[in-house]
Amino acid sequence: MTAPRIAVLDYGSGNLRSAVRAVERAGAQVELTSDFDTCLEADGLLVPGVGAYAACMAGLREVRGDRLIGRRLAGGRPVLGICVGMQVLFARGVEHGVETEGCDEWPGVVERLQAPVVPHMGWNTVETQPDTTLFAGVEDERFYFVHSYGVRDWTLVTNDRTKAPLVTWAEHGGDRFVAAVENGPLSATQFHPEKSGDAGAALLRNWVQSL
Repeated sequence: MTAPRIAVLDYGSGNLRSAVRAVERAGAQVELTSDFDTCLEADGLLVPGVGAYAACMAGLREVRGDRLIGRRLAGGRPVLGICVGMQVLFARGVEHGVETEGCDEWPGVVERLQAPVVPHMGWNTVETQPDTTLFAGVEDERFYFVHSYGVRDWTLVTNDRTKAPLVTWAEHGGDRFVAAVENGPLSATQFHPEKSGDAGAALLRNWVQSL
């Protein structure tokens, strides 16, 4: 069986090589690229992200990444966002009083965590949902987080007209935030699976195998 082809979107965000290596270890053929057509035609698209929300959105728009994500999802083609690559999938982000429009695939705002210690840095458990694909076999494991901002309120309402997304939560310093989302072809994690040891490797394998 041919290994799935994964494009890791190169839009100026850091930490790309570790993401590429992790997805290769998960059993995929991986290409790091900003080419629109290559990313559009791949079996899966991985959108990484570190740093400021506004800077990531600027870099994403420069390579037409926002349009790329929309085009893939319109055709039911899988996308996985990681860390800020998850955050930019929401409607907007607010950092240091600056509001930036996101890709708006999900409603919601990325805002500063309301915890005594920020950033949230280190290993943490998550509250998974039944029927999860991403977390199959690692529901009770810990994953590695590095972030000061997150989505603290899930606002999408489907009213049973469509299948509701599976939303996974985590808690830091008494503040709950979205740790992962599984929504048809669109999945995302606030944590870094590529830095999360065996549990992260298993999660990436689950995603690659789902393609």
